[in-house]
Amino acid sequence: MQAARMRFVQYLRKGDLAKRLGLLSEDQKSLVEFAGLEGVPSDLKILIAQDPNLEELAKKAEKQPRLEVNDDVTLLPPLTDPGKIICIGLNYQDHCDEQNKPTPKEPLFFSKFNNALVGPQDNVIAHAASSKIDWEVELVCVIGKVARQVPKSQAMDYVFGYSVAQDISARDWQKERNGGQFLMGKSMDTFLPLGPAVVHKSLVPDVYNLNLKTWVNGVEKQNGNTGNLIFKLDDVINRLSQTITLLPGDIIVTGTPKGVGMHRTPPEFLQPGDVVQSEIVGLGKLCNKIVAP
Repeated sequence: MQAARMRFVQYLRKGDLAKRLGLLSEDQKSLVEFAGLEGVPSDLKILIAQDPNLEELAKKAEKQPRLEVNDDVTLLPPLTDPGKIICIGLNYQDHCDEQNKPTPKEPLFFSKFNNALVGPQDNVIAHAASSKIDWEVELVCVIGKVARQVPKSQAMDYVFGYSVAQDISARDWQKERNGGQFLMGKSMDTFLPLGPAVVHKSLVPDVYNLNLKTWVNGVEKQNGNTGNLIFKLDDVINRLSQTITLLPGDIIVTGTPKGVGMHRTPPEFLQPGDVVQSEIVGLGKLCNKIVAP
């Protein structure tokens, strides 16, 4: 099996009560099932913690059945229970510029809760508590091993892979309510579509040259490149790990480029019926419909 198959996905088949683990094709139209492979868990976080030999895993997977991704298959978030969801605000210069804010001198870290996680094709709830729901496409970095006081020069050794997130945000709660704390505005149910897969880092030759885009109802809203990240991943992992132990399966949501709805003229916010598509070239594409509560 080609290394290009190391795109890990969690999913349910019709009638399943427990999630499965497999490898998603690059075009997202089929997957290889791990079910029945000895020693291979059905949970990606557990697999990452096992520090698997990917060459051996690929050989085992060669003989496994291929499954078409259709209406009988539900793609879950590739990580359904990360120990931490750590986010970074104001991490693209053009996103700072669109809100007339200076370049930050250190990362603005905040968090989201796991209840925000949904799959790459799941609905996003337009909670009645907010009238200012916004979009933010973001690169996700997945931690591969225990990271504690990691030198910057070694930080990328602690990365397992990458994914795509849409950091849905209730701007009224983020900016105007809750004392200016981000948590409520960022952690509402369904506010973090993630996926479609975790792509192993070996498949990403240059993580700082990935195009990322958002479309709303087919209209392009964001078009950026990870080369414009202010705080790069090695810097972020070094800073975090000085005081917070990072664990396998933890995710870092690295920030968004310009083009969010709040800073448009006039401002634009998501409504029930809208469809948000989020893509990072080489990692995959999300498609999430906004629905009423």
